[in-house]
Amino acid sequence: MQTQLIIDNKPQDATDGRTFERNHPLSGGLVTRAAAADVSDAVAAVDSAAAAFASWSKTGPSERRAILLKAADFMDQRTPELIEAMGQEVGAAPLWAGFNGFLTSNLLREAAGLATQIQGETIPTDKPGTLSMTVRVPVGVVFSMAPWNGAGVLAARSLAYPIVCGNTVVFRGSELSPRSHQLIAEVFHEAGLPAGVLNFITTSAEDADGVVDAIIAHPSVRRINFTGSTRVGRIIAQKSAAQLKPCLLELGGKAPLVVLDDADIDGAVNAAVFGSFLFQGQICMSTERFVVDESVADEFVSKFAARASELGADDPLTNPGCVVGPMVTPASGDRINDMIEDALAQGADLVAGGPADGAAMAATIVDHVTPTMKIYDQETFGPITTIVRVSGVEEAVRVANDTEYGLAAAVFGRDTHRALNVAMQIDAGHVHVNGATVQNEAQAPYGGMKNSGYGRFDGRAVINEFTELKWITVEPSDQQYPI
Repeated sequence: MQTQLIIDNKPQDATDGRTFERNHPLSGGLVTRAAAADVSDAVAAVDSAAAAFASWSKTGPSERRAILLKAADFMDQRTPELIEAMGQEVGAAPLWAGFNGFLTSNLLREAAGLATQIQGETIPTDKPGTLSMTVRVPVGVVFSMAPWNGAGVLAARSLAYPIVCGNTVVFRGSELSPRSHQLIAEVFHEAGLPAGVLNFITTSAEDADGVVDAIIAHPSVRRINFTGSTRVGRIIAQKSAAQLKPCLLELGGKAPLVVLDDADIDGAVNAAVFGSFLFQGQICMSTERFVVDESVADEFVSKFAARASELGADDPLTNPGCVVGPMVTPASGDRINDMIEDALAQGADLVAGGPADGAAMAATIVDHVTPTMKIYDQETFGPITTIVRVSGVEEAVRVANDTEYGLAAAVFGRDTHRALNVAMQIDAGHVHVNGATVQNEAQAPYGGMKNSGYGRFDGRAVINEFTELKWITVEPSDQQYPI
């Protein structure tokens, strides 16, 4: 596969024809040759978006809605291409890649519905004959960066919401999934988005810092929208703060699933398998910690390990039916193996799976994890999860919150009132009672607490992220003043 930059709706090569390569995580073979933008390309993309903002910000809601609805229809048609691209670039099984296509179409339709939900309000005033009100207005150019792991839906949300609010976007695709991300940009253009409203660039890893710095510093860029690791998110936040520009961040996670003593164990195991091993656990809200009451721990672990051991681990390109494919890079295996070795040396038990072989790894469960182990609080981001045994509800809540992250969580218990009370005490942006930690509905607000970032990426709350609140008064021209 080959990709180009898209500026003013025109595919084009990077300056001097520079490219970089994305290789398959298992075979190492060339998958995509992508255009490698430099700072001049990035500035051209921002300048184009700034020019387009003057007209796009004045378009009516019906026009914005119609384009996004068309984009959703095109996404439906092109989902098979997304499945192929994600399978080749990031090792996604058809289950996950197809789910991404479905979620992307759904999100585009939900975003389209927000076109007429951008509202202000009237405000009481003591001035006779005066109308006092607020309106929400577009902010300008938004710089969006989406990760490789949800190449469809995470890219779409970084584009659709700012665009429906009347902004223009410069979208930097991931160097690990350049073709998958280009496809999402193409869907918007095919739907009739005017030139310059969405510009797409990719950069090599070596050039990324310079390009990102130039875009954040550009005077026309007014918002930065980033989904990715906490380490990089912290850097983005610092760079944005230096320019006095707000940023929207969805970062790492260490999602707990609390299994109370009255939980439906079979139901909890179903949620555990889905939440832990969908797309090799490389989802920000993947279940990385099971906080299990000791009275039911043996039964839960036994059933969970049995289910995990049945999951097929293979390359989706040669075995489309496999559930667990390769991780995104061999380096992921090295990082996880270090955590496994540390945990086993301190007394943990391996009850399913085992160490990674480069990017390949079976579904793995580590039991009897304690706070001194690296794997207790470090994000694994792979097909591995942990069991922490606790005694009672109070300890379960304490352990669930014993992390720097706060993105997703879940609680299982038959006494829903008690389970809800536990959910209310967990510090996470979304908590699900008797459901998996991996959940996504475009109409619901999505985002994290603590080191998982700030801001909300979906639902009506996202309007606040991509508009400015302006106060306006209309007063009598013969208003009397004291001086």
